[in-house]
Parts: sequence; C-alpha cells; structure tokens
Amino acid sequence: GDAHLNGDAHLNGDAHLNGKSSTTPICPSTGQPCANGCGNTPAAKALGAAEDDPVTAAREPIFPPELKRRVLTPLALPGAIATWHRPTILAGLLALKKAHPDARLVCGNTEVGVEVKFKNMKYPVIVAPTHVPELTEVTVNEDSLVLGASVTLTTLLNACETLTARLGPVRTSGLVAIKEQLRWFAGPQVRNVSSVGGNVCTASPISDLNPLWIACGATFEVESLDRGARRVAAKDFFKGYRSTDLKPDEVLTAIALPLTEKGEYVREFKQSHRREDDIAIVTAGMRAKFDIVDNVPTVAEIAFGFGGMSFKTVSCPKTSAALAGKPWTDETLKLALATLPEDLPMSPDVPGGMCEFRRSLANSFVFKFYVDCCRRLEADGLVADAVAAAGLGAADLSAADRFHRPFPSGAQYTQVRDGGTVGQPTMHQSAEVQVTGEAEYADDIAKPVGMLHAALALSTVPHGKILDIDPAAALATPGVHGFFSAKDVPNNVIGPAVLDEEVFASEYVTCVGHPVGVVVADTQDIALEASRLVRVKYEELPAILNIDEAIAADSYHTWPGFTDHGIEDGDVDAAMAECEAAGRVVEGDARCGGQEHFYLEPMVSLVWCGDNDDLITISSTQAPQKHQKLISSALKIPCNRVVCKTKRLGGGFGGKETRAAFLNVCAAIPAFHMRKPISLVLDRHVDMAITGQRHAFLGKYKVGYSPEGKILALDMMLYNNAGNSLDLSAAIMDRAIFHSDGAYKIPNVRVNGRCCKTNLPSNTAFRGFGGPQGVIFAEMWMDRVARKLGQPAEKIRHVNLYEEGETCHFGQKMESSQLRACWDEAVAKADIDSRRAAADAFNAVNKHRKRGIAATPVKFGISFTALFMNQAGALVHCYLDGTVLVTHGGVEMGQGLHTKVAQICAAELGIETDSVYIAETSTDKVPNASPTAASASSDLYGAAVTDACRQINERLAPVKAQLGPEKSKDFKEVCTAAYFARIDLSAHGWYTTPDLVWQWDGTKGRPFNYFCFGAAVSEVEIDALSGDVNLLRTDIVMDCGDSINPALDVGQVEGGFVQGMGWVALEELKYGDPDHKWIRPGTLFTAGPGTYKIPTANDIPLEFNVTLLHNAPNPRAVASSKAVGEPPFLLANSVFFAIKDAVCAARAGNGLDTDITMDSPATPERVRMACGGPISDVFYDSTDAPAYRAKLTC
Repeated sequence: GDAHLNGDAHLNGDAHLNGKSSTTPICPSTGQPCANGCGNTPAAKALGAAEDDPVTAAREPIFPPELKRRVLTPLALPGAIATWHRPTILAGLLALKKAHPDARLVCGNTEVGVEVKFKNMKYPVIVAPTHVPELTEVTVNEDSLVLGASVTLTTLLNACETLTARLGPVRTSGLVAIKEQLRWFAGPQVRNVSSVGGNVCTASPISDLNPLWIACGATFEVESLDRGARRVAAKDFFKGYRSTDLKPDEVLTAIALPLTEKGEYVREFKQSHRREDDIAIVTAGMRAKFDIVDNVPTVAEIAFGFGGMSFKTVSCPKTSAALAGKPWTDETLKLALATLPEDLPMSPDVPGGMCEFRRSLANSFVFKFYVDCCRRLEADGLVADAVAAAGLGAADLSAADRFHRPFPSGAQYTQVRDGGTVGQPTMHQSAEVQVTGEAEYADDIAKPVGMLHAALALSTVPHGKILDIDPAAALATPGVHGFFSAKDVPNNVIGPAVLDEEVFASEYVTCVGHPVGVVVADTQDIALEASRLVRVKYEELPAILNIDEAIAADSYHTWPGFTDHGIEDGDVDAAMAECEAAGRVVEGDARCGGQEHFYLEPMVSLVWCGDNDDLITISSTQAPQKHQKLISSALKIPCNRVVCKTKRLGGGFGGKETRAAFLNVCAAIPAFHMRKPISLVLDRHVDMAITGQRHAFLGKYKVGYSPEGKILALDMMLYNNAGNSLDLSAAIMDRAIFHSDGAYKIPNVRVNGRCCKTNLPSNTAFRGFGGPQGVIFAEMWMDRVARKLGQPAEKIRHVNLYEEGETCHFGQKMESSQLRACWDEAVAKADIDSRRAAADAFNAVNKHRKRGIAATPVKFGISFTALFMNQAGALVHCYLDGTVLVTHGGVEMGQGLHTKVAQICAAELGIETDSVYIAETSTDKVPNASPTAASASSDLYGAAVTDACRQINERLAPVKAQLGPEKSKDFKEVCTAAYFARIDLSAHGWYTTPDLVWQWDGTKGRPFNYFCFGAAVSEVEIDALSGDVNLLRTDIVMDCGDSINPALDVGQVEGGFVQGMGWVALEELKYGDPDHKWIRPGTLFTAGPGTYKIPTANDIPLEFNVTLLHNAPNPRAVASSKAVGEPPFLLANSVFFAIKDAVCAARAGNGLDTDITMDSPATPERVRMACGGPISDVFYDSTDAPAYRAKLTC
C-alpha cells in the first residue's frame, strides 16, 4: 500500500495532541507536551506552570492547545479591495475557481504580495487552498512521490530527507537533487509558507524547481469542477512568460515525481549573484539514464530543464535527441556542448543581460553533469574506470562537487587598558533595546495629533522638459488633502555644496525619480496611491547615462573652487619617458561600480509647526544642521525657527549625510503651508531609486616601474559619475585624488579628476568617500606590475610601502606610521608564503576549481578635506545626583559614537560610564555641527566633551580640596557641594583639529590630522566554470591606536570589511544605459533586495581573524585612539585581488595571458568570463583579447 507522509508531524515524528488531559508538562517554547523535561525547569515554572497542573498555567502557553483542536470551517472575508476565501474541501476550491476564473490562489503570499506592493496589481478575489486536505498530502508509491499542490517547500524538503534515508540512493537521485536545490531556495521563513504548487504555477522563467520537474519527467495533475482531472507532463506545462497550460477554471492539485532506477542520475544546478537567498541567474535540472553494455555506458534517456535561458522554463529537445543512444564519451560531450546553444538561443540585449555568461553557464552545467555521471557510474560499480574512459582526469573531478559550507570560525585579538573606563570593551549603550526591538527610530516615535502622510510624485524620464503637471486625479482620491509643487516653495533652489538643485522640478527633470511634487493624505497607502495618479507631460530630451557618454559630450560639473582639482609631484614626464624607453610601463583603464547604502532604516522625515512659524523636525540624518539650513532657505525663515532632532539611525554609511536633507524639505513644504504634522517615509525601492549611491569611477592610468618593481611614476585621470547634481561629488573626487597612491611611495605623481554630469540621481557620500575608489585603482595597477615582473603581488606591494618620514604626493609626511607594522604582522599571522604554496599545490590537481591569495595594505587619511568642517561642540551637564547628561553634535547610527563619548566623559570626570547619558542630537543644543562623517566623530566630539569636562573639573577642584580625598570620590557629593557653592555645573566644550593646511593651488600641505593603517590577507576558492566564489580565510591587522572601546572597534573592522567585500565581490547596480538596453533608460533595475544583493552571514570568511595592533598610541587624537569607521572598508581589497589571483591561475591553466584588467565588482559573471577556456569560447573568444570585460553601469 501507499505510505502517507502528511505534514511535519509524520515526517519528523512529532507527538500528536488528541485533546486528552495529560500529566506531561507543557513546553514554554512550543506549547506542546514537553518531551525533554524543560517544562519542569525553573524557567518554565517562572512562566507560570503550576506544580499540580502542568497543563494549566498562570500565563497562556505560546500556542494554546485549544487552537489545535479547533474545527476548521470555510471562510469568505470581504474587504475593500479583495475578498479572501478559504475553502476546506477540494470541491469547494474548484467551485470558487469556476465562479472566479481570475482569482489568484495564495498559500504563502510570497509572490502575490510582491505583485500587489511593488507592481500595483489588483486581485479582487483571493483563494487560500492551504486547508484542502487533498492538496496537503505527501504520498509515496512504488515508482513515484506524489505531492499535494499546497505542500510547503519545507515539508517537501523534509520528505526528501526522510525518503532518501529510507529508500536509499538508487531510488532517490531526483529527491536528493530537489533537496540540494531547496537548500539555496529563499530562507526558512519563506520555505515554511511557500507551496510547491504556487512555485510551479507562478511559472517564473528563473524558477529553481521547475527545471528539475522537467528533467525528472514529472507530471502535473490539474482539475476543474466540470471537466474533472487531467495530467500534463512538466515539459509541456509552461507555455510562455509566467503562463501555463492551466485553463481559467482549473487548479493544480498534485505533482507526481518518478523515483529513479539503477544507472539513472539526476543533478541540480544554480548560479546566482549571491549563494544564499537569491534568485537564479541560470538554474538547471538534468537527468540521464544509462544502459551498460560491455562496460560502456550508453545514453538510454536524457532530459534537460533550464531556467534563466528564455522567457519560460525550457527543455532541450534537440540536445536530448542528439545524445540518445550515444556512448558517454568525450565525443558525446562535445556534441552536447555544440547542440545546446541551438536549444538555448539568446540575443545580446536579452532581458536580464549577461548573455555570454548565461550561455557559458548552461554549457558549464552540462560539463559538470558529464563529470558527475562519470564519477557516479564508477562509484556505483556500474562502469569500471568510467572517469578515464570519458577522457577525464583526476583534476577534472572536483568540477562536479556540490558546495557545502562548514560553520565559520574566527578570533579577535585586542588590547584592553588597565583600569578606568576608556579602553574597556563596554557594551554599546543601546544594545539591549536594539536587540529587543524597543529602540525608537524616527518612524517609531509617538505621532503628533492630526499627522498626515506624504508621498513623492516622481519623474519617469531621465531628461525632459515639463509641459504640464496635472494632480486632478490625485486630489480627487478620498483621503487626499493636497498636492504641492515648485510653485508652492518660497525658494525652490537648494544644494548641499552649491545651489544646483531644486526642491521640486520646475521646468526640467534631469533624472528618473526627480521629485515634481508631493501628495499629502490621511494614510501612507493613500498618499502612495495618489502620487501615482499625478500626471506629468514631458518633452523628452537626450540623456547622458554613463561616464563614457559624459566624456564624449564634455558633460561635467564645473564650479570654480569646487571641481576640476589635481595634484602633481615630481617630474612625471621625464620619469615616465625613462621607463618607457626601458619597456617598463603598464597602461590601461579600470572601472569600479557604485554601491547602494542599504541602511536598514529607510529615509524618514517628520515635520510639524509650532505656534510662531517655527518648525520642528525629526529625521533620519547624519547632518541635522544641513536639514536646518536647507529648510530655512527653502521656506525663507530664520535658522533659529528650525530645530532638527535625531535620536539614532538604523544605519547611514554616508547616504544620510546630504540626500536626506532635500527629502526633509519636501516634507516641510506641506507642513508649513497646512500647519499640520507631515510624515514622509520612503519605501525601500523608492529610497534606492532616488537617493543616490556610491560613485562609479573610471580611472585611466599609466605607470612606470623599475626592474625591482619600485613604482617610479604615476599619471592618472579619474572620472566619477556624479549624477544630475554636484552634491558632494567634488569632495569625493578630492579624496580619491589624495588616496590614488594607495599605501605606496611614488616619487613622481600626476593625478587629476573630473565629475561627470549625467542624468542619473545624484550620487553621494558612502563609507570611504572616494578613498576606496582611488585605492582600488592603485592596487589594480600594482597587481599588473607584479604580473609583468612574474613576482607574487605581495612582494611588489611590500617593496613600495611607505617608510616613516616619507612624504605623500600632496606633501604630508608619514608620522608615527604603523603601516609596515600592520603589514608585517598580517602576513606573518596569515603565514602567506606556505599558504601560497598550498594554493599552488591545490591548483595543480584541480583544473576547474582554483585558489588565490592576496595581501593588501591600508593608508587612510582622517579629517574632513573641507577644512572648516573640522570643528565640534558639546554640552555637559552635571546633576545633583551625580549623573551627567551630554549633548554633542554627532549622530549615533549604530557605530557606537555615543558609547565612546560616554566612556571619555566618565574617564574625565572620574565616574562610571553608566552615570553618563547621551541625549539626542539637536540643532537647538549644539549649533552648526558638522555631519557625522569622515570617520572623525569620535575624535571631534570626544575632544569637545573632554574640553567641557576639563572646564568642569577646574571649577570642581576647590570643592574637592575642601571635601577631602575620601568624600571627593563620591561625585554626587561633589556636585551637591558645588551647587551650594553656586558653581556652574554645566560647560560647553569646543574642539578644532589643529595643524591642518591645504589649498588647491598647487602648493603642498597637511590635509589630514593623521593616517589610519591596516593590512589584510584573504584566500578564496573559485569555481572557474560557474564563477562562484568561496572566501576561505581572512586575517586582518588594524591600527586603531589605543582603542577607546576594543569591542566596538572590532565590530567596526569586521563590519567595514564585509561591507567592502560586498562592494568588490558581490553588489552591482544596474541602470538603464547604453550597456543595459533591456532596462528603461535612466531607471535603476536593482532597486530592492530582490535584485540587489548585499553579503549575508554565509558570505563572511570561513575563518575570520581580526587583530587590533597592540602598543600603537596615536598622539594626535583623544585618548590616543584612532578613527575606525571608514578605513577597514579598504581591507576588502584583499578579497578582490585574491579572486583575481585565482582567476589568473585558471587562465594560466587554459593557456591564456594573466596580465588582465578585471573591473570591480568581481561578480560571478566577471569571474567566470575572465577565466575563459574552451566552454565559454563558444560565446566569446578569449584568445582575441586579454580578458572578457562584462558590462558595468559606470
């Protein structure tokens, strides 16, 4: 008889509740009868379990048993926009589908929810088939596994695991493939609610499972009320883009998956941008059944299913027919690789792009399957020497390995100071409320009475003249209170650096997402819906969408004094001519893409008016003073009437320095006119689309070097994609110019920079502020020099490192330099020489998996490059109970600034850190504060607080002398005595960074207070067939001076490194531009977590070792510390160049040149295509050029 596996209880052996009383305690975590005794623990009893009645508790268990016994009934819940039905029998479901052919069936809402929220789809009737028993059954018979269509993916995964163990590997090759594919399908939360049937009927062209259903020969059972049931082969089910063979009144009820036989193998494949929780670029399922005659395997049956290769999931009939009856040999493999492209044609401008990569992946997957079958035929004892007979060697076998990630490990080495509060690993002051969810962010505060919600009306073209703005339809929407545009703004011209922006576009829009107005309504949903009803007519104008187009059109932001800077040091022309004569020059161009900030908290502004034309705003910003200034300017009211407050940010990374300000002005306009509180909260996809990112850069360089690898001359031109306004692009370019030497002494340097004016949203500050772009270009040409000389790159880098006392190209000397100390310790801890030898040995015996290792240094200047911004103020108030309140101009955005300031204050006053509270940042407490940026906030505000505390200590000295040593230990008593002596217990502290000298007039100077140093060594393993990257190990040594808080600093080092790793190896922005014609011009395709991927916990190094350099005090900052916000970001360069090292090993194995340019980020596309080789040569001849350069939004 058939075995039934219905639900998790059967699969996992869970206990069944039958409603009868029991003496078993109830588990406080699950609400189930306790099986392991935890219900009798003190913790359980603390939750209210009574001694004499373990089922009855003073507090309800998390899941009351009564709900388990509840009898299900059909539901029909009418709503304003949809009616929700939940049938409980199959006939009821079919009747609903007949009555409502357009009804959407929803189990987990993982697809329809996205369509409703982001695609504005309307579904008046929604049916939930989750409680129809026939659709939730899992049944196994002699030759197949039958799944009800409402079975969740988690249940399917559990069933695969259970049946694999019970039935053995011969019958379950398909189940193993499904189980492995589901490991990388979304996350547990999604798998727990998503259904098998929903996944099938969504008919996504990049589905993970549908190719496997096709390959395995699955059949789908569909049923209607009138015509009954019928069966459809999976290969015939998918008819077009997100369309299937289902008739309007039919429902998918079950999936029958055949079990495999002896000599039959199934394999799954998937490549995505990020390994975990990411949609596929290409996904595949393959099955081969062999007849064995005279020790020769012959293809009896073979099937392929591919996703990501067409507008639907496809099979490959030509390839299957061509291989049928053929022996499993190298000639058959060649036939498969030649025939597959005929089944999978693809145009260069195919939606999704990456044409050559996707076609290469498909062929690479076939090769992997070929190797896998050979290996399994031999391992199963079906064919002796199957691997050798197939023309494969031992070095080929790892091509078929599945990726399994072990649990990561790591170590943190810090130095804790003796005594005192400074130097201790004190916990972040907000840590507890943040992990419990109690921490209040800007959108969490109690809302003012009568608050309205705002939503922006945004342009849909990259460049156009506005002919008409018609808000009539929006204003007619119930709940809408108004629409405001440029004519409602007293002063519509704004800008954080120069006045080149408008609050709302008046005559021209210059990017997609340019605000043309704001709608105000009762709720956010109404405001968003109404904003989409604002009709704008344009005369479309030519748009410039990337750096190359800007250069060709001579389109630059030109503001005398702000832009077009450069530095020249030494005699570049003479040195370069000498190197050229000796043939020791590398020349080329390099590109690095932008990066989305992806702060957890999106942009938020809340504005309301007082009773005297004053405005109060709470905003998620790193720069409250900029908000105050821009609101004051736009409304033509004095700054003293505008107060901007910020308690904490859910991340900023530079993105909330200037781009938050114009949004606050957009909210202030209706608040001022209507005298109503206004809230403006951006959805994630809108935030990403309109607020700008890290600048993409193009660098054109020429480098001369000596026979020993010493860099003698650098001539470089930098371009950044600034977007439609200048914003901070000029200052970002300045820092890139300052850091274009990397960490290397170059006697002759010429570097210039231009800010390209394009029709994209204005790009802005991001952690590192141009430094990372300048430094990665330096490492790119340094790596090329090493390869020209045939030397390990770390050797050439070491030769060129700055020495103590040497001078940078801008004139600043290396003082108290810890650069070589960091480098020496990092390479020693990493044991780089022996590990490079081990990597070489690994590469020698693995043809398709390669390892690479790289060490890179960090030198990063600390100070605002705009000298006037290097100032800070703070207020310190001492109260009679001995507690202290501090207000300063810095913003807490998760980095621990407030905690460090509290430690410094406590140390200065001789009290415990717990006695110091840091108040919210507010412009009415500390005026004219510089943004919390440039990694300088701990230096600036820590020093300002120190100044205030010293003033108070000077006043308290006579009081302490009078009280005596013992009583003076009690700060409460000291404050009380001072109060009665009428001594001021409040002080305003002030600090300006000393000795800074810089002018862009050709002279040398000192733009930075000091440098931070560091070094990192990273090792990776790449799959040269798919481009997949696995980060094996990273060793970091970072110079943080005498750390104020080692725990926070290690967190910043690790977080900065991982964020940098995302920039160089994972995250890629894609706009509609000449290289991405499948995207609407000027539109950001990667607007949201569905298409833009940041690192997860599964992307960190498998071994992650961090050391804060010991015994390295910094004499130029508070408490001998150093900044730690931005410098660690640059440590991730070691990952990029380890990847390139592995790519070059693959190229060498393919007989290709290793002197190549690889642009950043090193995504799977760039890695795979740079490796080259015969499989990808079908689509791109890697012998015609040094390396394939994938298209990049730049």
